[in-house]
Amino acid sequence: MAKKYTTIKSKLDFEIKKSDDNNLAYITHYFQNCNDESGDAYKEHSKNYLTDLQNRGLLVSEPELEQYLPLKWDVPFPPVENFKFKFIDLFAGIGGIRLAYQKLGGKCVFTSEWDYFSKKTYEANFGEVPFGDITKIEEQMIPDHDILLAGFPCQPFSIAGVSKKNSLGRAHGFLDKTQGTLFFDVARIIEYKRPKAFMLENVKNLVSHDKGNTFKVIIDTLKELNYNVHYKILDGKHFVPQHRERIIIIGFDNERYNGKEKFEFPEMPDNKLRILDILELDIDEKYTLSNKLWEYLQEYAKKHKAKGNGFGFGLTNLNGISRTMSARYYKDGAEILIPQEGKNPRRLTPRECARLQGFDDKFIIPVSDNQAYKQFGNSVVSPLIQAVGEQIILTISRYEN
Repeated sequence: MAKKYTTIKSKLDFEIKKSDDNNLAYITHYFQNCNDESGDAYKEHSKNYLTDLQNRGLLVSEPELEQYLPLKWDVPFPPVENFKFKFIDLFAGIGGIRLAYQKLGGKCVFTSEWDYFSKKTYEANFGEVPFGDITKIEEQMIPDHDILLAGFPCQPFSIAGVSKKNSLGRAHGFLDKTQGTLFFDVARIIEYKRPKAFMLENVKNLVSHDKGNTFKVIIDTLKELNYNVHYKILDGKHFVPQHRERIIIIGFDNERYNGKEKFEFPEMPDNKLRILDILELDIDEKYTLSNKLWEYLQEYAKKHKAKGNGFGFGLTNLNGISRTMSARYYKDGAEILIPQEGKNPRRLTPRECARLQGFDDKFIIPVSDNQAYKQFGNSVVSPLIQAVGEQIILTISRYEN
């Protein structure tokens, strides 16, 4: 008889920690992948973890993994059983990219995210604890996969070491150019695992960051790894009522497709979206701005307008779309304020933020409002990612069939 995941979670006393402890990552990854070879990467460590629990008197039953199987996944977004492809989710955040690719029939076989609170949200929704710091994960332990997914942070690349090697007449590759950045970890995993394709997502400003040097190093590195690269800036406003431009970088393995994959980015739908359609009806007064904060925001806007700057709050047209929601939304909500008749405007609620990124209402928000604002502000427009993913899968299928 199948056992509920939440029952096993309670029995094993799952508690996500702020340390580098990956024990829960190993055992939840094993539970999700125990029915195919992807689970082999996690099985031995999971056994050792249960044995350790028993030795410390924290586990009464025998430390056998099989006693917990099969599992019934009583979480909002369980693993796909009859999957069409496998993927990994790096810099996973709260799972906006995973959500998109699971809806396309994909099975996630590895996840990494360092933020403690994001891990809590991820586990509550997917029944899996992400591995921590990607810089400490060896690429050899990651299971084989078809598509690598990553929303990596934007960081400058130091050219000092490269310049020195140039002057000495010595060759340098992506290891030299990207060392010390988190993109290096994406590159080393791509090099070792050679997925059929990858999708990388980043802020629009990545293209102009460090006078274009950052983007050039990234594209050159991906080409050096022998992938055919496609990229485009896409706006989430075609899927949700929010102006949100992001650079999407796609690559296909030249060793497999020889540059003949004929990938095209999706056509953007001409939807008439309104912020009004994502608003909740019964709103707690705590989301209404205090007189002091509202006065401050108005004075701040006036001051910058006088200087000719465009800084200031964004009082949203309810029949239109909002500005881009950022991770700083928790501070004052200034970029997206909802007008209210007869009183000060209000912030969005965390559920409205989730909707603004295209998340289903069954998505669990287990953290404080401030953490939720940060998490959704850092996330992706999931339906946009799904549209891109559909094109990647179509391209792979078309070529292989």
